[in-house]
Amino acid sequence: MELAWEEQWSVGNAMIDSEHQDLIVVVNSVEHAIRARDSLALSQAFRLLEDRIRVHFINEEKIAQAVNFPFTNNKLEHYYILKLLQHMRDELEAKNGILSEVETEHFSHFLSDLITEHILKEDMLMKPVLQTYPYDFKPG
Repeated sequence: MELAWEEQWSVGNAMIDSEHQDLIVVVNSVEHAIRARDSLALSQAFRLLEDRIRVHFINEEKIAQAVNFPFTNNKLEHYYILKLLQHMRDELEAKNGILSEVETEHFSHFLSDLITEHILKEDMLMKPVLQTYPYDFKPG
């Protein structure tokens, strides 16, 4: 299930929106590697996803602090997502990236849902505050 950026997912900040768009591209590459049963590409794409998500979470937290947005719940969600991804990576590595059709569908939908729910449920909470700042706002 290939994801595509939708303008309605904008949280009102260029850095966060750009990183979300990038995460969608990386999720799509992970899903493509899963479907292609390419364990090397999958390993590389999954590590890239984890790295990009970590950087994204750090940047979100910096922006939230700069705009005085209460970030405790988001931070807990970030921790939870990182743990889920670690578990998923371990499971994929144990199977050498070769999944049954049912597992392929599960992981594909899981990743897509993880990213979209993160944006729509957690990050959208910051949108009203972020919209009071210039779109290109970055923490000092």
